[in-house]
Amino acid sequence: MKPFQPQKLPIKDIQWDSLIPLIGRANRSLAYYDGILYGLANPDILLSPLTTQEAVLSSKIEGTQATLGDVLKFEAGDAPVEESRVLDIEEIMNYRRAMHHAEEQLQSRPFSLNLLKDLHAVLLDGVRGKFKARGQFRSSQNWIGIPGTPIDKAQFVPPAPNDVKPALANWEKYYHTDRPDPLVQLAILHAQFELIHPFLDGNGRLGRMIVPLFLFERKLIANPVFYISSYLEAHRKEYIAGLKGLSEKTSVAWTRWIDFFLTAMDEQAIDNAKKARAIIDLYARLKKDVADLTRSQYAVPLLDCLFKQPVFTSSLFDHQPGMPSKPMIMNMLARLKKAGMIKVIREGSGRRPQILSLAELLNICEGPEVV
Repeated sequence: MKPFQPQKLPIKDIQWDSLIPLIGRANRSLAYYDGILYGLANPDILLSPLTTQEAVLSSKIEGTQATLGDVLKFEAGDAPVEESRVLDIEEIMNYRRAMHHAEEQLQSRPFSLNLLKDLHAVLLDGVRGKFKARGQFRSSQNWIGIPGTPIDKAQFVPPAPNDVKPALANWEKYYHTDRPDPLVQLAILHAQFELIHPFLDGNGRLGRMIVPLFLFERKLIANPVFYISSYLEAHRKEYIAGLKGLSEKTSVAWTRWIDFFLTAMDEQAIDNAKKARAIIDLYARLKKDVADLTRSQYAVPLLDCLFKQPVFTSSLFDHQPGMPSKPMIMNMLARLKKAGMIKVIREGSGRRPQILSLAELLNICEGPEVV
């Protein structure tokens, strides 16, 4: 199988007429979701669990098995026994770190190929792909297939190494060009990135990371927190088939792919809005309930800590600014525990501390009755 030769962007002969209804729906759903984000006074606190959930689901598409609960328990000091699950968690945490790094960088500079390499370096730092040219575009041929498959049996062979940088230069130019519709442009950007497959590892995760970053940079959303991986994981076969179909280089294949991507954007924006609204409503309710239960001036700072890290030990509060003494914190937690607001997910034993969770928040993010 010969290496793929990607088309130059922009893609010509897209069948716009068939896409117009979907373009309208996807943009309206995204605008509604952005309206919810725009009204958030403290997005870092309220959206933190969903940011981790996106990292979990994007990594799951690549084969990891760790859940949101696994990640949060690990951060609270409850590591899984299986080494493979620990490695999964470390990859997920790197994904989240890369997203935070990108958001910080986009405050002062535009998205670029250099930033893309920086994100790749963060993504593969200390994990399974750390020796696969971390932070560098590939200089050798890669291919996609069942592990151990030789190149002549590959499902797809990306461009030859010498063609990677010219293709990426064209991709970067297209990224910063104004096009008729930014969501169609994003559909093409995501697919073209996966077709170029510019790194030896991590291409899938980086390609999905580009989605919220592009939306954020274009000011289509107030925070880079669009969680498309939930839809892509649920429609994995269709997602992969759509990308593979682009090797045909036909307007029909590209229109079919854009149709799939716009549907994903539309449905995921609606789902994201529901989750964000549920989290906002939960925070408002618990803000009142925690204040009533604890009768403390520290009720809101305590609740903010729980939203930012909903699986925790009491040591979470040791070095938080503006928090009271340890005995007072333990008294507040005891009251919340008695009221059923927080649940014990691991009893303390000897030097092992008790691990607690804000169950309602986890259940919003990962599904009903996870905890």
